[in-house]
Amino acid sequence: MTDPGEHFAGERPMLQRDRASAALGMVVQRDEPGEAIVSMRVRDDMTNGFGITHGGMVFALADTAFAMVCNDGDAVTVASGADISFLTATSAGQTLTAHARRRAVSGRSGLCDVTITDETGEVVAEFRGRSFTTRGIRSSAVVSAPTDE
Repeated sequence: MTDPGEHFAGERPMLQRDRASAALGMVVQRDEPGEAIVSMRVRDDMTNGFGITHGGMVFALADTAFAMVCNDGDAVTVASGADISFLTATSAGQTLTAHARRRAVSGRSGLCDVTITDETGEVVAEFRGRSFTTRGIRSSAVVSAPTDE
């Protein structure tokens, strides 16, 4: 089996370590300050019991583009919440593209909008993410979340 990280490579260590996005076959199309575009071909194993793309897969694609936009600096930024509106169903074989844009940053809080389209350009979902920048500074080491222990 191929290492999923080989398929989701980018210049930033965050992208190189993103095994979930790699396993889903996501491809970075654009990675610029305040903007990111990520695409994903929908596989049969990404569909639900109705034969349409599982909403969690669409959310994951949007969340990845959102994370890229939020983490274009040195500080670690995480999601504090997100909402998604599903507008059109898609199915296996289609390619979805998430286009994320930073909308606002105030202090340590941010807002980002992500539009998800299919291969024809039709909007299939809209995502709005809210972010929080921690005081931590990113390094080449893996950043881990605090535990309750």
